[in-house]
Amino acid sequence: PSSSTSFSSLFAKENLNRMSEKQLNLYDRLINEPSNDWDIYYWATEAKPPPAEFENDVLAMLREFAKNKKKEQRLRQPDLEYLFEPPR
Repeated sequence: PSSSTSFSSLFAKENLNRMSEKQLNLYDRLINEPSNDWDIYYWATEAKPPPAEFENDVLAMLREFAKNKKKEQRLRQPDLEYLFEPPR
C-alpha cells in the first residue's frame, strides 16, 4: 500500500467513530472523489492547496492528524477489524 493509503487508513481508525453524519459524508467524498490518493496526502500535509470543495472541517481534522503531535509510529496499515465492529 502507498503511504497516502496507510495515512488515510490510520486517520479513519482514529476518527470515524467520532464523526457526525455530515462529517462522514464529507470524508467519503474526500477519499472517493479525487482521482489520486496522493492529492489527499498533499492537501493534508499542506504541500498543495485543495480545491475549494474539499476545504472543510474533515480536511482540517486530517491536517491535524498529519502533524502527528504525539509522534506516533505510523509505518504500517492498521488492522481492519474496526470496519466490522458494531456501531457504538
